[in-house]
This record gives sequence, structure tokens and C-alpha cells, in this order.
Amino acid sequence: MVRKELQFSTRGEIDLVDITHEVERFVEESGITNGQVLIFVPGATGAVVTIEHESGLLEDFKRILRELVPRGQGYKHDLIDNNAHSHLRASLLGPSLVLPIIDGELMRGIWQQIFFVELDVRPRRRRVILQAIGE
Repeated sequence: MVRKELQFSTRGEIDLVDITHEVERFVEESGITNGQVLIFVPGATGAVVTIEHESGLLEDFKRILRELVPRGQGYKHDLIDNNAHSHLRASLLGPSLVLPIIDGELMRGIWQQIFFVELDVRPRRRRVILQAIGE
């Protein structure tokens, strides 16, 4: 098992950070030839997804998140922190992905990039934990 932590800053609500190359580099350097890699966000207002890195699609993704879970809808948590929609969006997307490692390579579709999704209302300093396990 091998572990690494990525750290980066985000710009705030629905900022999409492509971490594909960092994950691929981690897998290459891990020495794992066959196994899997866990990509995990420790935080309640961040998520990871796979999606094509195409500007129109990324804008569509942002729009659909805003439509599915709009801001300011009288959420009870907004009385505390005014970011209930951030928590709800994150819970729908999820904090982790697991991808296979086959013959030393991260397996993903050609149009399947890995993105961290910032869902909080303000810029944040973020961490993503990568953990590879296998032989």
C-alpha cells in the first residue's frame, strides 16, 4: 500500500480542479502493477468525479448542480453557516472514487478525467488523499 496527499487551493463554489495527471503520476510512482487507487476528499463540502474535460460539458455540469440543489432554499443548515447547498451537493456527488490499476497504469476511459469539485461558498485550501493498494 502506498499513500500520498495532494494539496491545492480552490476559487470557491463549483470550482473544478483537474487532478488526473497527479493521480496518474502517483500510480506510476507507486510501483503497484495490479490493484486499485482510492481518491478521497476529507471534507464535507468537496467531492471527486470523473467527467470529460471539455469546457461546454464542465459548464453544463455546474449548471445542473445549481439547478438540482439551488442556493437559498430555506435549508435548516443555512441558519448556521449559509452553505447547506454545498453540503447537499457534496453528498450527492460523493467524497471518493476507486479506479483500477492494470499493468501499472491507471484505467480510465479516454474522455474520463478526474476532477476535484469545490462546493463550498468560498475559496479553500484542500487536500485529496490518494491510496494505492495491490501487487
